[in-house]
Amino acid sequence: MGLRQFLDAFADRRKTVTVFAPEPYEGLDSHFETRNVTVEHEYLPDDGSGGFVVVTAGGEFVGSVGAAAVRHLVSPRESDLELGRGEATRTHDEATRALLDLLSDTTFASFDKRQMLLTTREIEDRAYRRGRGTLRTGFQSLSALKAQRDLYAALASESLLDVHVYGERDWSPDVPGATVHEDDADEIGAFWFVVFDGGGDDRRACALLGEEVGDDTGIFRGFWTYDPETVADIDAYLRETYG
Repeated sequence: MGLRQFLDAFADRRKTVTVFAPEPYEGLDSHFETRNVTVEHEYLPDDGSGGFVVVTAGGEFVGSVGAAAVRHLVSPRESDLELGRGEATRTHDEATRALLDLLSDTTFASFDKRQMLLTTREIEDRAYRRGRGTLRTGFQSLSALKAQRDLYAALASESLLDVHVYGERDWSPDVPGATVHEDDADEIGAFWFVVFDGGGDDRRACALLGEEVGDDTGIFRGFWTYDPETVADIDAYLRETYG
């Protein structure tokens, strides 16, 4: 068993996003062209709302969200990439969270670092708001943690979270309250992962797993999931293999 086996297990899961709007949403087809997601459009007269999208899997209704959530997912705002602090600040609005939830458990084949960071912030924010449990984040190389050091120090020191960070040995970070795992295993250098066990609440459990396609391309193939059993399996693998 390895991280790639977790990724391969999701390869055949497919969902359909149907846009109900006067016009197709710009950028949506290209956003999903390398994901295991089918995009369809159904005409809806213009009522000023911008329309909505419905997500189905195997012909079964999964859920629906408004137009704003889709725009934020396709073109994240800078504020979407910031970790919240307290109740007044949110990583991104609840509709975007709902869309991430609806599109979980399907693979993506071409996410850039900005798109990966958007989903990473969602998981970190869940962990921060829960304030307990275990958060494991793989940075590929530990030098990538430099820009996130203060954020992870806050996650570890401002809560009861057990924070673990992983990466190849190209820098020795000091992150107060966090456990740093230096490891040169091939998959540690190839995979970006963020895993939160839910802190005793299965509804909060979530994970992102992405493998970089090629060397230093900044493009990832992977998935995110809110399935507590899958999250627990990935968490157990990381704990047993790397500490």
